[in-house]
Amino acid sequence: MAAVVLIGVQWGDEGKGKITDYLAAQADMVVRYQGGNNAGHTVVKEGEEFKLHLIPSGILYPEKTCVVGNGVVLDPAVILDELRQLRERGVRSGKLLISGNAQVIMPYHRLLDGLEEEARAEQKIGTTKRGIGPCYMDKTARIGIRVADLLDPEEFAFKLRRNVQEKNMLLTKVYGAEPLDFQPIYDEYLAFGEALRPYVVDASLVINETIQAGEKVLFEGAQGTLLDLDHGTYPYVTSSHPIAGGACTGAGVGPTRIERVVGVVKAYTTRVGEGPFPTELLEETGERIRDKGREFGTTTGRARRCGWFDAVIARYAVRVSGISDLAMTKLDVLTGLKSIRICVGYRVDGEVLYEFPQSQKVFQRSQPVYEEVPGWQEDLSEVRNFEDLPKNARLYIEKIEQLTGVPVTLVAVGPGREQTIVRGAIF
Repeated sequence: MAAVVLIGVQWGDEGKGKITDYLAAQADMVVRYQGGNNAGHTVVKEGEEFKLHLIPSGILYPEKTCVVGNGVVLDPAVILDELRQLRERGVRSGKLLISGNAQVIMPYHRLLDGLEEEARAEQKIGTTKRGIGPCYMDKTARIGIRVADLLDPEEFAFKLRRNVQEKNMLLTKVYGAEPLDFQPIYDEYLAFGEALRPYVVDASLVINETIQAGEKVLFEGAQGTLLDLDHGTYPYVTSSHPIAGGACTGAGVGPTRIERVVGVVKAYTTRVGEGPFPTELLEETGERIRDKGREFGTTTGRARRCGWFDAVIARYAVRVSGISDLAMTKLDVLTGLKSIRICVGYRVDGEVLYEFPQSQKVFQRSQPVYEEVPGWQEDLSEVRNFEDLPKNARLYIEKIEQLTGVPVTLVAVGPGREQTIVRGAIF
């Protein structure tokens, strides 16, 4: 039995797609367990770039089984279009499975997402307006529509009619928007259901049977620790649980099944959207990192905010997810800097904090306490062994290991599959 959870350590966008793709080569099954198409993973295969939003990164290996778990909110139009694009590029998708219990993003979810964000005015939270939050709200309110409902015309009609009536009250009375018609939505989504029918399974059963058979399962999270609904920088968070514990509820497996947790961390820190960011660089160095690291969102195209590595949030992620291994991405982006800073604590009202504060008011006022280390000038793109890295690059990694208490087992020195330094086995 081997089950590994892969999560983001920071605010998402850590390069999880590349690490998932690398580990998928060793796994038998890859499971996406939360989030929706507000997230995206970029994977490079033989020089060709693939941008995935709902389908697990393991889909690029034709022999792997890929599962969309019950914790995912699914936009049928998006996943069907993603499947079409993959087929057109020669990628087979016959081993894709979708949980019948996954919630479905409906047109009113997308519409309300945009209207609610606009209504927040200066208090915007930076939603992607893809309906993720409203869909999770309906799930929590126990009025959501699941993938399995799309396969039952009568059940779907009952639930959809009730929801359209309720949402139209909200759209017209609160936001002054036009009401939605039941029939076009019903017809469109019933067709989506038929298109998805061959993929729909009891995902929890399939996943547990695979683990029980001694096969290797990789659980792939979207976003990152600080976007977790409970443990992130609330309210600037997503609507699900990207931490390792989310794999248990989002895939239907018990915690005793999980053997290791790999935390993916950039060699620096980025954030998309609103909210505090203590190590953010608002000058030339931040622009340099953004340009060299191609820091623009896979899903939205938005420019990411860039800053120095924050060891405080990395330690926090280690704590809340029980991270056993770190996978560092984009080390090569820091090449050429004379010196590099690492945030080791926060200064707040004259006091230095070494643990992540629960209060967002405190976090907003936090000023980074830095340690400075020398940079390196050598090109890293062809390095395949840790010992062959420049001395200062090795010292930088070792410093982060010291500050987090976790070994850096994988190091990415470029976007390609082969541009990965392996310091130990994960599976």
